Amino acid sequence: MGERRVTIVGMGLMGASMAEGLTRKGYRVSGIDVDRRALDYCRDKGIIEEGYERPEEILGETDLLIMAIYPKGMIKFIEKYRGEFKKGLVLTDICGIKLSFVDEVQKLMPQGCQFVGAHPMAGREKTGAEHGEPEIFLGANFIVTPTERNTEEGIAAVEEIARDLSFGRISRLSPARHDNMVAFTSQLTHAIAVALVNSDRDEDTYSFTGDSYRELTRIAMINEELWSELFLENRENLIGKIEDFQEKLEVIKGALLSGEGEILKREFRSSTARRKQLREKRNEVDL
Repeated sequence: MGERRVTIVGMGLMGASMAEGLTRKGYRVSGIDVDRRALDYCRDKGIIEEGYERPEEILGETDLLIMAIYPKGMIKFIEKYRGEFKKGLVLTDICGIKLSFVDEVQKLMPQGCQFVGAHPMAGREKTGAEHGEPEIFLGANFIVTPTERNTEEGIAAVEEIARDLSFGRISRLSPARHDNMVAFTSQLTHAIAVALVNSDRDEDTYSFTGDSYRELTRIAMINEELWSELFLENRENLIGKIEDFQEKLEVIKGALLSGEGEILKREFRSSTARRKQLREKRNEVDL
């Protein structure tokens, strides 16, 4: 950690959660946001040392810059303020897509600075700094998406942040591999939850829900601005995952139409075995 100074752009749920976690670890953390209220809240709660509406006031002192904002907003920020970056600065992000903007961001980085992409696989349905808490990162997966333009020192700086925030498994993936994986593990699951909730035709459903419905639909409460951008920027991967899902759903539908109980049992056995395997692998990581 040393005297590395961290600045986080975007004091929403994720930005505030990361800021608080790093502050607890002894980092000097500042925040940048256009919302003075969010900055004041984080400063008054001791989440950050100080908040800035004018990025140029702190960027020259920043060693590690974390962009906790939308992908398109990040590009605009770098275009406007890259001249203020401290030499040697490492910039990272929390975006759920990578391939569509990595090259553009890297080309914008000043000489001696570098962008190391990252994706913390954590969050919650609520938004805003007041709902932030670093415990959401405990044991979660963290993905780093380095390229040939990154140094080992730059990558290590981002991975150190992840460890200090108590993430569990820290993986390195290419931007392309990352986008293909999250299309399945994150974006498809959100698409299913949204479709499930929106397919409801009974106004009294809330009276009859159990744990299965609540668990499946929790992530249907979704930030429409962010997730529409993520879906569209990763549309080719996501469409492929939706088609794979539709194919397996059609197997179940076909078994129901034909009354084939053995087909249903086969699908249930397969899903049970695969889910147990996933749980066992996760337990190994936790241990």
